[in-house]
Amino acid sequence: MSEPTATNRSSAIAAAVILGATGLAFYFMPSMMIALAEISPWLSYAVGIAFVLAFFAVFWLRGKRQQKPQDKPE
Repeated sequence: MSEPTATNRSSAIAAAVILGATGLAFYFMPSMMIALAEISPWLSYAVGIAFVLAFFAVFWLRGKRQQKPQDKPE
């Protein structure tokens, strides 16, 4: 088995932080949605959809950033 590199380790740490923050946000989401539904049900729908889309957008953007050629000067 190969030794872990700094890039692999930082990727794993970043993924763990993102998943932890998302898990915490989704833990509190039901109470946020209920509170927002008292103002407007559509507002609570929008916040729920935004959270789900943001979860996937973070990983999509991270993947796009990692696909950049490393040997090309900026």
